[in-house]
Amino acid sequence: MLAIVLGFTLVLTRISAFFVSLPVFGWPAIPIPIRGLIAFILSVFFYFCKPLAVDPAGLSTPAAMVLLGGEAIYGMALGFIATMLFAVVQLSGRIAEQQMGMTMAEIVDPLRGEKTGELSSLMEMVFILLFLSVNGHHMLLLIISKSYDAFPTGTVPTLNLLVEGVVGASSAMLIAGLRLAAPLLGAFLVLMVTLAMLARLVPEMDILTVTLPVRIALGLFLMAAFLPFVGGFVTEFADWMAKLLPI
Repeated sequence: MLAIVLGFTLVLTRISAFFVSLPVFGWPAIPIPIRGLIAFILSVFFYFCKPLAVDPAGLSTPAAMVLLGGEAIYGMALGFIATMLFAVVQLSGRIAEQQMGMTMAEIVDPLRGEKTGELSSLMEMVFILLFLSVNGHHMLLLIISKSYDAFPTGTVPTLNLLVEGVVGASSAMLIAGLRLAAPLLGAFLVLMVTLAMLARLVPEMDILTVTLPVRIALGLFLMAAFLPFVGGFVTEFADWMAKLLPI
């Protein structure tokens, strides 16, 4: 009986750590009992579907603690990589807000309960709806399944492999975020050059005050024009997940 409990605990540890650090499902908007119930049900499913790589009956207490720690680290690494890739859309929104001069305007994110910008929150919500509409949550379940195929319960990847995945996800987040915001950055560069020339022609004009509505209007127009392209990132998101996750 103790061996069964220990084996199930190993499975539950990886899945719980994954859901704690996972975007959307790990956010405070979903009550803790609901998250716990989802993790428990998935743990029962994968416990009976995926074989264990070790015999829990032959494990000593120190060995069991080491395995539990490894499962927790592996699960959190998987969720952390997914979270960084998920933050690409919000990062591009924050860049847009900075160019528009709206960094001081903040709202409370209803999903996380934290302060965030209006545009970044809007883009993130649109991306979440698109992600769920194409069964993106199935992709997250597939990640768990593949992790047990690559590294069954009781085995975890090396630290180098985990660090490589996290570093790669950080680089991908910055590159993809800048690429999504590139058209807006180019448009604002042209606007700044135009304003600089206008300041030289009309020195008495308060450029910053006069052009603030122009910057906001241009930013909103470009955001509305390029918002449909956020849907294309859903496919790219899946490609990045396949490349960077240690599974």
